[in-house]
Amino acid sequence: MECCDILVIGAGMAGASAAYELAGSARVIALEREPQPGYHTTGRSAAVYTQNYGNREIRALTMASYSFFSAPPPGFVDHEILSPRGALFIARQDQLTALDNAVADAQSLVATIRRIDAAEALKINPALDPDYVAGAIFEPDARDVDVHALHRGYLKGLGEKGGRVVTDADVASIAFDGKFWNVETRVGKFSAPIVVNAAGAWCDVIAEQAGVRPVGLVPKRRTVFTFDPAQDGDIASWPLTIDIDETFYFKPDAGMILASPADETPSPPCDAQPEELDIALAVERVQAATHLEVRRIAHKWAGLRSFVADKTPVVGMDDQAEGFFWLAGQGGYGIQTAPAMGKAVATLISNGALPDHLIANGLQASDLSPRRLR
Repeated sequence: MECCDILVIGAGMAGASAAYELAGSARVIALEREPQPGYHTTGRSAAVYTQNYGNREIRALTMASYSFFSAPPPGFVDHEILSPRGALFIARQDQLTALDNAVADAQSLVATIRRIDAAEALKINPALDPDYVAGAIFEPDARDVDVHALHRGYLKGLGEKGGRVVTDADVASIAFDGKFWNVETRVGKFSAPIVVNAAGAWCDVIAEQAGVRPVGLVPKRRTVFTFDPAQDGDIASWPLTIDIDETFYFKPDAGMILASPADETPSPPCDAQPEELDIALAVERVQAATHLEVRRIAHKWAGLRSFVADKTPVVGMDDQAEGFFWLAGQGGYGIQTAPAMGKAVATLISNGALPDHLIANGLQASDLSPRRLR
């Protein structure tokens, strides 16, 4: 039996950021079920940092993460985590009411967001079909996130603080003996008074193994693919382009175009794989909105984005299970909120409160607590 202060189950972005922040004042071990951390959703994310995405709680976490992204600790990464991209939310004529409603909400939080006409949208992204686009919202400060560098920085920093990751550590059993959580895996046994459930799509599975009431987590498949744009000129400056009703999106990616139907198909926790129908829908939608022609799919994959009923992350100590801490339900926002979420876990465990900068953004511990779902 290997003992520590805190066990983190899962070493994807959520678990890695939490373990990194916790390791500053505790002995931390992160247990990862796969041979390498980040195999599932983290490793399949095409993340963009945008403050115009998600509900009030998500936006507060996103905005509170910006300072870390723009100025990480010395030695955390060897290059910038964020790079310029921009985000363009487009609408057809029949979607203009939805566009107007969205811009009013967005501008209340992000001063640089603006409503633009079709002509300006076509200048920003010349791939768009002028017969399709009737208006748009432009977020100039949206950024690409180097997911691999961010995740690797957290894992490296965890090791430098004395913590470690144990891979191939699929949880076989987990039980509380009145003082410690005892976790048995195929590579060993571990014990700690506090366990952080950061198992992504498997968070409710872990809870059930532990005899803890689940929070109603629903993993949902998101399909992504890349194709050669067969386009003359520089495509690298094109923004992330999203349908205002989020039925598709696309953006440049290393000389290719990355696209998705923005699907949210409920799925059991698994190694998600793309469905041909979802790819066909995305191809149809992208080609209808642009001059692009999808002649061949270069690469395709899928990941699971996990949600609870209110689409707000579940972060906090379970009120019915001593020492069982939830870090679940990040949905499609886990990358852009990781710095704030990691810090929130550390302060909630140490003193039961959120960090001051999150409170200043209008967030309360009760907004994230699993108790709200009971």
